[in-house]
Amino acid sequence: MSVVSVRHAAVAYGGRTVLRDVSLKVGAGQVVAVLGANGSGKSTLIRAILGLVPLADGEIELFGTPQRRFREWARVGYVPQRMGAGSGVPATVGEVVSSGRLARRGIFRFPGAADRAAVRAALDDVGLLERIDDPVSTLSGGQQQRTLIARALAGRPDLLVLDEPTAGVDVASQEAFAKALAGFVERGGTVLLVAHELGPLEPLIDRAVVVHHGLIAYEGAVPQPAGHHAGPHHDHVHPHATPEQPRICVAPTDRMPAN
Repeated sequence: MSVVSVRHAAVAYGGRTVLRDVSLKVGAGQVVAVLGANGSGKSTLIRAILGLVPLADGEIELFGTPQRRFREWARVGYVPQRMGAGSGVPATVGEVVSSGRLARRGIFRFPGAADRAAVRAALDDVGLLERIDDPVSTLSGGQQQRTLIARALAGRPDLLVLDEPTAGVDVASQEAFAKALAGFVERGGTVLLVAHELGPLEPLIDRAVVVHHGLIAYEGAVPQPAGHHAGPHHDHVHPHATPEQPRICVAPTDRMPAN
């Protein structure tokens, strides 16, 4: 059974088609990266899978259930793109992460021992356990993003969905993300992530999907750079490529050497 199944999906905004005839499957225990240039539709695909934007056509299933009838949202952890953990009401790191347990315990129950243990374990996974009582506003941008990932992990989901989790964060936080995701996958979790660059996450990726102009332009192993595209700081999917022959370059500065 696929954890995520997308069949011939289409999404349109204001009469403009953003995704068309997109099909994708993510199996249990897989780590799938959705790559693409800015404006390619990759984040729209993720939001459609989560039911945050409606489909104009096609079908989506989660854990074998049609999305429109899916109710087990506690099984899905979501980290949105560039959402500051320090915004809104002042809170400690532990309080932010504890909110990830609400879908499991319900809003009318006080946190119990299992909730507190899950919060501490999630913070330990992302390397922030020592900051549990600190105001989240005192964290760096990368640490705030790690806090949001810990919040998702605290809910003990089966599927973790991340929208550009490493965008604009420091190398230490990127490495912490990679370590946390590796542990999540080792425990049987499934990961679907959107990325413009992979960095330390690349060794975890089982399959890459490239979205270009609203279509799936490539699906397979993470594309390898060639020629001058392999140089430092060159990391993108070229917007001028055609869907039939996408010119894909993935070459973060800290890329692992090819075997």
